[in-house]
Amino acid sequence: MKAQLAGVMVLVAVCAVPAFAADAKADGAAIKAVDQAWLKAFTAADGDGLARLYDENAVLMPPGAPAVTGRAAIREFLLKEAQGAGKSGMMFSFGEKSDSGASGNLGWSSGTYMVKDKDGKVVETGKYLSVDKKVNGKWMYWRDTWNADGAPPK
Repeated sequence: MKAQLAGVMVLVAVCAVPAFAADAKADGAAIKAVDQAWLKAFTAADGDGLARLYDENAVLMPPGAPAVTGRAAIREFLLKEAQGAGKSGMMFSFGEKSDSGASGNLGWSSGTYMVKDKDGKVVETGKYLSVDKKVNGKWMYWRDTWNADGAPPK
């Protein structure tokens, strides 16, 4: 009886591996989709669109500034940044290399970014890292940070 039970448990575990792999792949793709939605909302200076991507208790950790806590405060911070970028003609984009992963209801995304001025000149490159939280089946930023590869301009 023990041998049969052990055999069934092994069979269940082996059959579950592809399902877990598929779930992890789907979660990674969903997390990357949040990044793309962020880019679209930032480019459009859509404060509400940006805010919807963050958990109510999220923390944004921008470089050279204090942490910003809570969806409403993050909305205001990012909207101001997006509007300033738009007025000055700055264009923000993600690099080709990015990665993501998930375990349970927590996930992460990381990659590179680039900022170009209105003439198309690269004025900043950097990297980002976000920790995402699955809330009611939807991935949302829980912690979000980035920093430039070079020193800030003087």
